[in-house]
Amino acid sequence: MTQNDLNRAIARATGETVNEISHLGFQPLNLEPVDAEDRFIDWDAVQLERNIAVFEQRSAEEFCAA
Repeated sequence: MTQNDLNRAIARATGETVNEISHLGFQPLNLEPVDAEDRFIDWDAVQLERNIAVFEQRSAEEFCAA
């Protein structure tokens, strides 16, 4: 199906003009398989990126000197 065929089919189904549909930028659905690794979120890694100190962290030298 070409882009023009898709635009005409959507225009017929929605009642919009082909010109309006072409401006909206519809594209054919891509049915390529998605890797399973892309579907999981490593929440530990996300938490490490968001981790901020509540109190200022002292260096080991400052800690031992106190």
